[in-house]
Amino acid sequence: MFALADCNNFFASCERVFRPDLQGKPVIVLSSNDGCAIARSNEAKALGIKMGDPLFKIKDIVQKHKVAVFSGNMALYGDMSQRVRWVLQEYAPAIEVYSIDEAFVDLRGMENIDFDVYAKHLSAQCWKMVSIPVSVGIAPTKTLAKIASKLCKQYPKLRGGCYMHRQQDIEKVLRTFPIEDVWGIGRRSVAKLKLKGINTAYQFTQLQEKNVQSMMGITGLRTWRELRGMPCIEFEDGFEAKQSICVSRSFSSEIYDVKELQEQVANFASTMAEKARKQRSVVAEMLVFAYTNRFKENQTQDYANELVVFITPTADQRTIIAHAVQAVNNLCKKNCGYKKAGVIATKIMAETDVMRSLFENTELVKRENNITAAVDAINNTFGKGTIKLAVQGSGKIKTTSENQSPHYTTRWTDIPNVTVKP
Repeated sequence: MFALADCNNFFASCERVFRPDLQGKPVIVLSSNDGCAIARSNEAKALGIKMGDPLFKIKDIVQKHKVAVFSGNMALYGDMSQRVRWVLQEYAPAIEVYSIDEAFVDLRGMENIDFDVYAKHLSAQCWKMVSIPVSVGIAPTKTLAKIASKLCKQYPKLRGGCYMHRQQDIEKVLRTFPIEDVWGIGRRSVAKLKLKGINTAYQFTQLQEKNVQSMMGITGLRTWRELRGMPCIEFEDGFEAKQSICVSRSFSSEIYDVKELQEQVANFASTMAEKARKQRSVVAEMLVFAYTNRFKENQTQDYANELVVFITPTADQRTIIAHAVQAVNNLCKKNCGYKKAGVIATKIMAETDVMRSLFENTELVKRENNITAAVDAINNTFGKGTIKLAVQGSGKIKTTSENQSPHYTTRWTDIPNVTVKP
């Protein structure tokens, strides 16, 4: 058996943890620069606010219904996600983190327990310990567990836990479950299936195996088998290093000054290098890019990028920042206002796989590594950006976050004060 623990309306739920007055009221969370809605409470969904709706288009709804609006606070959400995972690890032999708000749980070898009670208990513990509502779906395969978790959200009487295992129950659910909502079936495949009159997950399971493989390949065949109760998607409880790392932002206003743009890109490069070090990887190639605002057709347009190739793959912050800053200097044009920029580590390898030169100054390399380790230790202890390079300026990204909540759990100055009355 497999379980999927899915945090309900996660970003909005995180905001409610420290604002209990918002329980039962509409809440939305915005993307960078307070652009679009990327999370909505059930109350906000009921008002007709859709995922991706620009704020300026829904301002009337926000004002009329007093919708609570928050700028995205990724530091808070990441920390709350970790706290949910700690709870899951207490009650499960192994978990596989699928996204910031979802994790699979491996229940193989636990066949002698009441899975319905277990699912509801796990959901209740997440609420008790972290105050995040979590839907726990349990089924014979990961794909069916995904569907079971969705049922928890649709039917409150399930009390956060759904154990879906009897064949007649699975068939009943699949007969009405939309094909476009099945995990692992993309838009193109959905379009192909609907052309053939396949609108539900059950109809999909009734196709011939050879037809599924010819139309959707091995990935589609795995999903087809999973829906029929045959586990085909491996459980991965180990850590898997990312094969590419992208750090980019859209700015609150266009940047014309090259030095200002270099400062922003230096901060992106610093974050990218930090992520590489955390997974014990090094970067062999890095793409630096900067785009103008394509919606302002009356202004000079530029979509510039430059590929940086490191002779010796590295995750050293100073080396990566220096090359990123130089790339910005090479690619930027005068009189162009850049609206978005970023860096992408396009070729990553494990630090143990690096082939070093026979003529390399090993003492210098050791010294550089020690400096980097010391900087990381200080920033981990006293907060990100405590030590940074001068080219990074203030270390702040030029974005609009007028409605961002405090960093309640990740910044000492933002820890909430509680007054206890006698």
